[in-house]
Amino acid sequence: MKQRSLHSSFLILLASLMALLFSACSERDNTIVLRGASQFDEDHSFNRTLRKFEDLVKEYYGKPIRFEIYANSELGLEKDYFVYMNQGLSVDFAIVSPSHMSTFSKAAPIMDMPFLFRDQDHWNKVLDGDAIEPIANEVADKADVEIIGYAGGGTRHLIVNKPVRNMAELKGLDIRVMGAPIQTRIFQAISAAPTIIAYNEIYNAIQTGVIDAAENEATGIQQMKFYEVGPEISLTQHAITIRPLCFSGKTLRSLPEDLQAAVIKAGKEAGVYGRMIESKLDAELLSQMEAEGILRTHVFTEREKLLQLADPIKKAYAAEVGATDVLERINSVR
Repeated sequence: MKQRSLHSSFLILLASLMALLFSACSERDNTIVLRGASQFDEDHSFNRTLRKFEDLVKEYYGKPIRFEIYANSELGLEKDYFVYMNQGLSVDFAIVSPSHMSTFSKAAPIMDMPFLFRDQDHWNKVLDGDAIEPIANEVADKADVEIIGYAGGGTRHLIVNKPVRNMAELKGLDIRVMGAPIQTRIFQAISAAPTIIAYNEIYNAIQTGVIDAAENEATGIQQMKFYEVGPEISLTQHAITIRPLCFSGKTLRSLPEDLQAAVIKAGKEAGVYGRMIESKLDAELLSQMEAEGILRTHVFTEREKLLQLADPIKKAYAAEVGATDVLERINSVR
């Protein structure tokens, strides 16, 4: 009798536990889950921006919601994230380089064009306004991915094995550039001699004298130890990065209207936050490396000349990709 009582008690306890587990699973299943992805670790500015986005959405939505952010390339690379968002699968939001949008939007790489901005103030004003809205609209229409904010802020300079401070010292400089045709055209226009070399071959190429220079921002200089072979940093400020915070259109439309509003609002604010921390970290890191004596910075005294030489190339490229109006809008921002 006692054994039967214990057996009954066990069954009741088991049933209770199963009910609790089912209830917990049901509650979990009914909770909206948004998934983000990044190639980097939690200390990177991109990841910090995604976490800020998460916090802001939770604050503005005010209802149960769960975020899962996969770091360290666990879900692939940025080009993969964009495809996932286009398909409405695996990744709902991520920060993606404009170059990965080019399959859907020929105008998107305009955002990565050298000498697009006069200075950091111009860059900030462009991103705070609506100058590049036509590109965002094209990405939304053709890729079904919404650009909900703009992060970025790394300033790219020349990494050289000798000081380059003016046009005379720049002339004929053998420099590695990215594979995009606009990069080659612009560096040719400013009198350098651009060469396309794989990113992971830059160090050896400078070390062995295949090239004299490359170009990158402070984080790249540090991570790849480019300062060991190119310790003379020419402050050309030829590019300030734009890194759009993207959200899957298919996912967005599936969300309740109040959550959609929270996502849009949070995206814009998270982008501003991302620009602030990345530009600040970029400047601090370059100063830190110079203070440590591992590189030296040199002001490029004829930067206005660089802007003048690049101008007709930018206009021609914008015309090719149907973005003349966008370039004019950017140039008109004061």
